[in-house]
Amino acid sequence: MNSQTKSRRYQRIYGQVKSLIGATASPWSRMSTLAALLHHKMDGFFWTGFYYLDDNGDLVVGPYQGPLACLKLKKDTGVCWAGINEERSQVVGDVEKFPGHIACSSLSKSEIVVPVRNHEGKVVAVLDIDSRELNAFDDTDREELEKMVTLVYGEV
Repeated sequence: MNSQTKSRRYQRIYGQVKSLIGATASPWSRMSTLAALLHHKMDGFFWTGFYYLDDNGDLVVGPYQGPLACLKLKKDTGVCWAGINEERSQVVGDVEKFPGHIACSSLSKSEIVVPVRNHEGKVVAVLDIDSRELNAFDDTDREELEKMVTLVYGEV
């Protein structure tokens, strides 16, 4: 899918998410809706969901779509923790080449992680999407997903 087609698809999904999540301010409900829509509307999304920082500072699985997930990710290891610690999106073309990659599924080949910020601007979670294909994600995915995650805590 070319960047322009992909961007248009994301924009349609953004509109759908925005119209649905206005019913509640609950970040959990919003994450659930966002994960479901992205997973079912975007080609090649093998695992789509959120990991959040709990009260103990652990990164644990939240709402997701796809096969079973790792329930808790080893501290400061892997792509999700890189997104938390660096407070920026991570686009990984080949997860086998990422130092400390956590393989919840051996079928995952590439990954994108986008930080989620609360009302105070603090990173409290990440959107994590895996694909079975190498190099499945690019700057278009990053830019559009960064817009999407603002809906989790943002005004609608």
